[in-house]
Amino acid sequence: MAIYGANGAGKTNILEAISLLSPGRGVRRSSAEEMTRRPEALGWKVSAVLRTQDRLHEIETWSQNGAARQLRIDGKAATQVMLGRIARVLWLIPAMDRLWIEGAEGRRRFLDRMTLSFDPNHGEQVLIYEKAMRERNRLLKNQVTDAHWYRAIEGQMAATGVKIRKAREEALEYIHAAQDQAETAFPTAHLTLTNPENIEFSANSDDLAELLADYRSRDLAAGRTLAGPHRDDVFGVFAAKDVPAKDSSTGEQKALLISLILANGRALKEQTGLPPILLLDEVAAHLDAARRAALYDEICALGAQAWMSGTGPELFEELGDRAQHLLVTEVEGKSKVDLQ
Repeated sequence: MAIYGANGAGKTNILEAISLLSPGRGVRRSSAEEMTRRPEALGWKVSAVLRTQDRLHEIETWSQNGAARQLRIDGKAATQVMLGRIARVLWLIPAMDRLWIEGAEGRRRFLDRMTLSFDPNHGEQVLIYEKAMRERNRLLKNQVTDAHWYRAIEGQMAATGVKIRKAREEALEYIHAAQDQAETAFPTAHLTLTNPENIEFSANSDDLAELLADYRSRDLAAGRTLAGPHRDDVFGVFAAKDVPAKDSSTGEQKALLISLILANGRALKEQTGLPPILLLDEVAAHLDAARRAALYDEICALGAQAWMSGTGPELFEELGDRAQHLLVTEVEGKSKVDLQ
């Protein structure tokens, strides 16, 4: 689907609505309240029919009065983990273009989105870990030294932490395998999981619990938890040139991101038998005609349903009749969508 129109017409709103068919926050990472149209503040609702290999699923997700979003699958209340088992949605948006040169948090979030696409339970593990870590950080800031207060919290952090690290490592293995097996016009990115102090811990949660206990005095001085998967980072290298992604050109950095999204899609198709839904916002803006054509060819070869946005129809000429085209305009403060 090629979506085009002037800036501010509402193209990204369409992509954001589709992104809510996957667990977590959507492409803009907005809260349910922030997505509510103002000044009406009536809430919002997204409904869709998703086709898997053997059946159709009716999905409804909504929020009223800014409350946390609710979810129904086939008419029954459902969890986001259940949604993640049905829908795999990947996206690339302009805000991610600076991924390689900004802080570790963005790269960790990027890795977790990839990991979540392979392991629907990953998001829940991260939430449990972060909740326990906030409780531990509260004790640290209050300078609590009694070990009894820490043991249960650190045990929970350790149990979920090893699952988080293992899931991230497995996701990177899937991505690397998909890149190695593909014939693609986009450069291969080699990713390495790192952390500030190269701290390693095994798949045994007791080892991570012991590490957290050993770090307690340092953490008390810092007022926060200094060791664990919440400090993981991703180091990317432009494999063909052996150059860190952060030192590559702007165009190369964008190409590496596209390569990773395509590899993620190929790996998911290999695992599940179905390609994911791709949401690519302004993806063609910095690509020349040859690269655009290569991207569209690879998406079509993958067999993915892709929703791509741009400012004008000329950005999608290389697609020819392989896509439907939507024109988005703003009329009296509302978005109007016309099938071309």
